[in-house]
Amino acid sequence: MAFTLETQYVPAGDQPAAIDALVAGVRAGRRHQTLLGVTGSGKTFTAANVIQAIQKPTLVIAHNKTLAAQLTQEYREFFPQNAVHYFVSYYDYYQPEAYMPVTDTYIEKEAMINDEIDRLRHASTQALLTRDDVIIVASVSCIYGLGSPEEYEKVHRRIAVGDPFERTAFVRFLVELQFERTIADLEPGMFRAVGNAVELMPVNEQVLYRIEQRAGVIGSITRLNAVSRAVIDSPNEFFLFPAKHYVTAPEKRDRAVADIEAELTAQVAAFERAGKILEADRIKRRTRYDLALIREVGYCNGIENYSRHFDGRAPGEPPYTLLSYFPHRADGTPDFLTIIDESHVTVPQLGGMYAGDQSRKRTLIEHGFRLPSAADNRPLRFEEFESNIGQVIYTSATPGEYELRHSGAPVEQVIRPTGLVDPEIVVRPVTGSTETAFPGQIKDFIAETQSVVAGGGRVLVTTLTKKMAEDLAEFLKGTEIKAEYIHSDVKTIDRITILTRFRKGEFDCLVGVNLLREGLDLPEVELVGILDADKEGFLRSETALIQTMGRAARNIKGRVILYADQMTGSLERAIQETDRRREKQLAYNKAHGITPKTITKRITDITEGIVREREATVEMLLALDTANADPTRLRALLTEKREQLERAVEVLDFESAAILRDEMYKLEERLPEKPKKKGRPNPRRVDLTE
Repeated sequence: MAFTLETQYVPAGDQPAAIDALVAGVRAGRRHQTLLGVTGSGKTFTAANVIQAIQKPTLVIAHNKTLAAQLTQEYREFFPQNAVHYFVSYYDYYQPEAYMPVTDTYIEKEAMINDEIDRLRHASTQALLTRDDVIIVASVSCIYGLGSPEEYEKVHRRIAVGDPFERTAFVRFLVELQFERTIADLEPGMFRAVGNAVELMPVNEQVLYRIEQRAGVIGSITRLNAVSRAVIDSPNEFFLFPAKHYVTAPEKRDRAVADIEAELTAQVAAFERAGKILEADRIKRRTRYDLALIREVGYCNGIENYSRHFDGRAPGEPPYTLLSYFPHRADGTPDFLTIIDESHVTVPQLGGMYAGDQSRKRTLIEHGFRLPSAADNRPLRFEEFESNIGQVIYTSATPGEYELRHSGAPVEQVIRPTGLVDPEIVVRPVTGSTETAFPGQIKDFIAETQSVVAGGGRVLVTTLTKKMAEDLAEFLKGTEIKAEYIHSDVKTIDRITILTRFRKGEFDCLVGVNLLREGLDLPEVELVGILDADKEGFLRSETALIQTMGRAARNIKGRVILYADQMTGSLERAIQETDRRREKQLAYNKAHGITPKTITKRITDITEGIVREREATVEMLLALDTANADPTRLRALLTEKREQLERAVEVLDFESAAILRDEMYKLEERLPEKPKKKGRPNPRRVDLTE
């Protein structure tokens, strides 16, 4: 299917020239191009036009999960008929395996996997293997090791009505695909056998498939709602992919096991020759335990550390990554388009992943916790990343040295079609006179925020540390300003939800550190406050200041207050560049008779589908439970739901608990009198994303 851009917008301002130049560059075979686009100039719209013109699968790389989610939603709006997917790290919490020799402390790998993001990752890889019209918006997670695309695709199966079906053989096949068997409720990647039928939940969907046997063949396939078991439809076929990205055919698994045993023998001998008896015993016990699990169930915790053997790679050879799933030409060269968003941040981030990973791995290997081959379970080196991506377009309002060196003069997109000019900039002192224990900048910022909020606007403010962000948000609440904070410790889905609530006006001031700089599209923002703007450094560099000030460039009332007691070089350069762009836009507006207007953007986020699905489930369950129920029955039902919730929390089933919690809230609303709060469930304990 071809990429089809659906939008009411027509390229304007600098956009037509930028689109033509970038498309011509791609068609001419240029390896690198840079789009210097100011905030609010429509860089994503320009990129979407390039994708439609080039008609190639596209990888868009963002430097954090929040920006990636926003870009995913934008591309989905531009390409509603095509496959646009979100691929980021699926860890809500991640403590890597490590060893500290000085204190003889071993830290076991500990992780909390977000099942919803894992589902989206599988949807991404499956889309790349089954269709051509695919856009994947990814974080730097895309350069980390992933299972072989050849094996992943090879073991998938078309399940169709009329195919031969023998239940025992099919169950064995599901186990080989890393599906887990259960007799309880199904979760993604699980199955259960019920009589002559098998029910399973794929990892990329939130529905059940019921496969029924009749006379030795598949008699019917039914898709069911995972909670209510209501019939969705009865497809004639569907494609079933592995439950994990690391999957290997039995014959390759046997070869891998033999290779691991050979490496173990060599490593034990090396330790013994060096007199490292403890290390030799340690690696022997740990590896043999993993091998026993691999032989029995085909999988073990940390199996990715043996990926080189399963993939058949030579020592030092780069691992398979998401990039490996994109199409390649017959000679192996990449045949897809790459767009690196906010490249001045993303490129250095991509270049810094390998060194930190290797330092930790070397220590584990030296002390017998991992075999030497574990070092090949790693992110790509930057030069490997460069050779594994297609033609690349860097986009940024402040391109870095790397982009400009490789692409030459950038394609400029400084004129905004909306006519919006860069924000007015005011510099005010940090200290100043104050009657409170807080610096003058806080007192002044509060007064400015109250004025903006009174007019219906929203405010962003950046601090230097996470602690300052949290403390400031709490302090602002004490002044009756509705405020929230956001930083890297806030969970992925929660960050997206907070930004959506901010745009909807559920609170007025958002406090952050670094996440507020690049790419956040918040047209409701009228004021940006930058505290301690004269503290020269990464967060107050010329690039950072221009990016932060750009958050106010999508609103006609946008302005920026820089709190500084002295003018640093970064401040002077950032103000000069912003004034240059402002003058150019004003001249364009005058020449074309343009009256600036605030950007209007529909408020949505990637989590809304999840929330809508849960709300629909709650309403459906309530309809079944409360049919013809009187108040006495409703109270009894409320007690029953509370007991179910507590049992769900005890076994850490937070998804079921969240649905039960919402049912209870709805039940309380239907009672003629409100129950005492004593028994009300604790929303924090049963949050869907925990």
